Amino acid sequence: MSDTTGKPLESMRARIDRLDKELVDLLNARAQVSLEVGRHKAENNAPIYMPFREREVMNKIAHGNPGPLPEKHLRAIYKEIMSSSRRLQRPERTVYLGPEGTFSYFAALAHMGHSQYLTPKANFEEIFRAVADEGAELGVIPLENSLEGTVGQVADLFMKYPVYIQGEIYNRISHCLMSKSGDMASVKSVLSHPQPLEQCREWLDANLPGIPRRTTDSTAAAAETASDDDTVAIVGNERLAEMYGLNLLGQRIEDHPDNWTRFLVIAPSPCREDERDKTSLLFTIPDSPGALARILNTLAGSGINMTKLESRPVRGEKWKYVFFTDLECDLTKAEYESMLNTLREQCHTLRVLGTYPSARTDGGEQ
Repeated sequence: MSDTTGKPLESMRARIDRLDKELVDLLNARAQVSLEVGRHKAENNAPIYMPFREREVMNKIAHGNPGPLPEKHLRAIYKEIMSSSRRLQRPERTVYLGPEGTFSYFAALAHMGHSQYLTPKANFEEIFRAVADEGAELGVIPLENSLEGTVGQVADLFMKYPVYIQGEIYNRISHCLMSKSGDMASVKSVLSHPQPLEQCREWLDANLPGIPRRTTDSTAAAAETASDDDTVAIVGNERLAEMYGLNLLGQRIEDHPDNWTRFLVIAPSPCREDERDKTSLLFTIPDSPGALARILNTLAGSGINMTKLESRPVRGEKWKYVFFTDLECDLTKAEYESMLNTLREQCHTLRVLGTYPSARTDGGEQ
């Protein structure tokens, strides 16, 4: 490299080195304050995870960003800064539907950051039990998919375990075809969880006609199998390729690209932040004409918008149903106290599952 090109580059690198030193100093100063916050929270028995405060910080930083750093990059950086801050304040364990590499794992990682202590669980009940009885501070569970609908078992488990919703995550679901060999012609079978196989059925029919498809408990389990067998291709998240040493054969192969999954963040206690804008309820109704209509009229009369209402059979009771609903309000505010008491009178049972900050349905920040 000539002097005319080398000296300006050396000068720019020197400036970057100085800026990096300043950034490290500032990050450590911020970490010191986080430690002080952690001690204050411990003395006052306050929660570490505060989703509304985190959303507020992220939005304030993004709105004050003059560029040229893209907002998406800035949010990704601060996601990890806040993850580190939580870990410094007090290590928390978050449980999710494992193994590592599932869509639940990637949702937890994207929301909580890489510094979060993530622990896989084999099924939904193990997640609820870990949060309710075994000391896990948080759990991440899939509630519903924009194509497949609601995971009914979740409502059953909310009835069984005293846990609360503290946040929600919307993640776009995109699938890739991967194999060890990287050669489509060598594929003799396709392996994945039943849902990804169904969501990519048309693409697989067109590109791998006649190739048998087999199901596994998770996309991660499929990737582990494919890592030892050149003839097996799997359908799953593209990041599985790096995790298991696979090659990409096809990207975005889902038949319907607008595919989203809503995940809930659950905890053993309710959200204690002052600002919350969404409430989820679980209720049963008396066996009488107009019972559900009366409840809906009570909500409508208070100007509350209902964004979700779904019924689920009550286990062990024939023809009895439990209803899961989302409301666009903080139902614990004093202004709703009288209306909430009316709801309790109208319902056979009613449980407030949580009041929490809402997330954007396109996966972005509010």
